[in-house]
Amino acid sequence: MSPHAPVDGRPSIVAIADTDSYVKWAAALLGGVADRWDAALLVLETPLVVSDAQLASALSGSRLPRERVERISYGRLNARLAELEADVVVLGARGPLVRVLARDLAALPQRPVVVTGLPGISIPATRRAVVYRLQCDLFVVHSRREVREFGALSARTGYAHRYALATLPFARGARVSGSGGGGGGDLVFAAQAKVPAERADRLGIARMLVRAAEADPSRRVVVKLRAATGEHQTHVEQDGYPELLAALGPLPPNLVTSTAPMRKALATAEGLVTVSSTAAIEAIARGIPVIALDTYGVSPQLINETLADADLLAGEEDVVARRFRHPDPEWLDENYFHPPEADDWTDHVEALLAQRSAGRLPPRAGFVRRGGTLRDAWERRIALGRGDTSATGTVAYAVGLPLRSAVRLAHGARRLVAGRPQQPGPVGSSAQVRSTSAVRTSTTRTP
Repeated sequence: MSPHAPVDGRPSIVAIADTDSYVKWAAALLGGVADRWDAALLVLETPLVVSDAQLASALSGSRLPRERVERISYGRLNARLAELEADVVVLGARGPLVRVLARDLAALPQRPVVVTGLPGISIPATRRAVVYRLQCDLFVVHSRREVREFGALSARTGYAHRYALATLPFARGARVSGSGGGGGGDLVFAAQAKVPAERADRLGIARMLVRAAEADPSRRVVVKLRAATGEHQTHVEQDGYPELLAALGPLPPNLVTSTAPMRKALATAEGLVTVSSTAAIEAIARGIPVIALDTYGVSPQLINETLADADLLAGEEDVVARRFRHPDPEWLDENYFHPPEADDWTDHVEALLAQRSAGRLPPRAGFVRRGGTLRDAWERRIALGRGDTSATGTVAYAVGLPLRSAVRLAHGARRLVAGRPQQPGPVGSSAQVRSTSAVRTSTTRTP
């Protein structure tokens, strides 16, 4: 299962990823350049690493050969990169892990070009996403709007970055349709781990799906899950849909769950329903119409502003009646469906490789924090869990864990003394009026 040695005369590009969404993104990104560059994927053992089934699903349709993929421990990582003679390293992981790995790569005698990116819809651009990735040479995003908004964020904050455009891997070869439905009869619901966040809201979605199944027993309602029981996801999920559905009692036989790859679920889809999953982009690319639920409003926390701009919002009654929507054609070019020739991320990489060959690849400074090497060790231990076996990591964890708890308690006490009002309950809960302009405060995401 170990990737072969680099091919002579071709740059070696190696991706490092761990969680389901990032492995899928990294594999598809590399699959698109595997005919030009010598590409390999290292699946890093972390507390959230993909299972074998998730890995197989992530590689499905990626065009990255299975023999170019291997699992690896953190302790073996640098040696393996040297064996692969990595000229370019793509860091496909959540921000805290990217920060750790980019810092490690910066310390190598001849460091590779370091590329990073986000695995789906990245509007709104967030400061945290940029700060975690400051030591990377190139930040890949997937729409003209994302390039513009991340560039504006860097200009406002002073956190300079080099942004590049790549077609979202799942939107390659798009055949966007302006009418009609998908090629099958399934209503596919794309579940998300953290959106919506509240149990009552997630239970409401489960009830809606039951209603949709009962409305037409001849057609399936497929709840597309991100992971099977016991598997990890990029974001920790509370109140998973299998549990919520089971709580509703006997279910219609045409309501089913699936952990198959999204591309397989969409092959039999009439339409897709989601709150803000990137699966919406994957569906649009295949000409399958979408409903982005408007039940919880529109806000940066829900990551659904761009889907609202596409005119994809609709309500629960529309879901039950299967009144799916196609995106506004004027939305497409600025949002994920630009022409392939607009992609420039490989041009940026080649320019950086030329700088590296000439010994002029500039160092990238990370975000300055207090704590020095002990802070670095703490961040490494938190990102890698048991994968970090270093003595400094053990010491940092022993010192930092109680300290972090004390700091959190102190912050909580200060808020109480200051009389700071409690955060309001989620807009759109059963006791409140739903509004598409509402901003929910309870949902966060890890960049």
